[in-house]
Amino acid sequence: MEIKEVYYKALIENDGQLNEIDLGEKIGLGEDKTREIIVQLLSEHKIEYVEYRSCNYRLNKLKKRKK
Repeated sequence: MEIKEVYYKALIENDGQLNEIDLGEKIGLGEDKTREIIVQLLSEHKIEYVEYRSCNYRLNKLKKRKK
């Protein structure tokens, strides 16, 4: 499994309890690698920057589209 997916799943399970850097360190990533993964997830629109508890990122909410 790609490390980005591991971080993404950890972010889901974290639910804002740890900040994004501490979460990366918890799964064995350094600060630079964690920030790199965050940039990738932001560019893929999987997460968004929002102050959410201790963490500054949360999952993007999917909007329902009307047909």
